[in-house]
Amino acid sequence: MTDEERDAIRDRKREELLSRADETTDSTDRPTEPIHVGGTTSLDDVLGEYPLVLVDYHAEWCGPCKMLEPTVKTLAADSPAVVAKVDIDENQLLAQQKGIRGVPTLQLYAGGQQVEEVVGVRDESSLRSLIEQHA
Repeated sequence: MTDEERDAIRDRKREELLSRADETTDSTDRPTEPIHVGGTTSLDDVLGEYPLVLVDYHAEWCGPCKMLEPTVKTLAADSPAVVAKVDIDENQLLAQQKGIRGVPTLQLYAGGQQVEEVVGVRDESSLRSLIEQHA
C-alpha cells in the first residue's frame, strides 16, 4: 500500500467520523436526538445548558406516548428546542415535583422557566408553533 492510498483511506475515515458527529448535533451544538433524563439534577442540568427545552413526560406502557414518539423525535431533530424525555415510572419524584398528573405531558421551558404545558397527544404543527413562539 502506498502513502497516497493510506492518506486517501484516512481522509475517507475522517469524513465518515465527521458525518456521524453531524448526525447527533447540529451547527449550534445542540442535541438532535432526545436526551433521556434520569432525575431532578439531570433535568436541571439540561434546563440550565440550553435556552429552549421541550420536556416529554412519558411511560413505556402509555399508548398515546408511543403515538407521540415520532413527533417528539422530529422536533428534536429540526426544531430550535432541545427535547428531554422523562420516564415517569423511573422518575416518580421528579414527575410529582413537576406536577405531572397524566401522560403524555409536554412542558416547554425558555431560559430555564416553564412557559407552556400540553397534556395529551398534539400534532406536530401545533407543537412546532408553540416552540417557535418562544424561540
